[in-house]
Amino acid sequence: MDIKKLSRRERENLMHREEILTAALKLFSENGYHNVSMHEIAQKSEFAIGTLYKFFKNKEDLYKALIMTKAEEYHRILKDVLGQEDDVLTALKKYIAAKARIFAESVPTLRLYFAETRGASFNIKAGLDQDIRKLYDQVIELLASVFEKGVAKKVFRKLDPYYMAVALEGITNAFLFCWLEDPSRHPYDANVPMIADMFLNGVLIK
Repeated sequence: MDIKKLSRRERENLMHREEILTAALKLFSENGYHNVSMHEIAQKSEFAIGTLYKFFKNKEDLYKALIMTKAEEYHRILKDVLGQEDDVLTALKKYIAAKARIFAESVPTLRLYFAETRGASFNIKAGLDQDIRKLYDQVIELLASVFEKGVAKKVFRKLDPYYMAVALEGITNAFLFCWLEDPSRHPYDANVPMIADMFLNGVLIK
């Protein structure tokens, strides 16, 4: 979205929407999704309750918008990292490091997502995972294209590029979840060189 092309009213609406989502995230993170009302979000964001309903049908719609906004931002950054670098090794190392930055900036959203959609909140989860899966698949395909290029250049072993992409995602996500549970014991950013070494030793031609 090119903000410069938006009208003043559209820019104001976008800003108000972001302020509402920011207030909701803080309240959800502190009290849990089910313990927060739309009235409390309105009060926290300093908007009338009617204004919230202009942007969101209900609290569930607001929650989904919050998670999807962060997910779209997360995947856009990763796609940019993979698309801007010709050298396949540099691209992969930047990708591994970028996930550290994104996770560090998204801890409240991640904790909220896993607390609510991986628990008993089936109605919240419905449809949301499918939308996030589409974003995930786009990144995996782009990551696979980097591996495919690396195989063609004889940088990587002749393995299935898609499964190499899935394997890298699995390793990085495992380290990220360890970090999310205990940041001091499992600092992801400090482990980036080790993650790269562990993975690349398995796919590089020797």
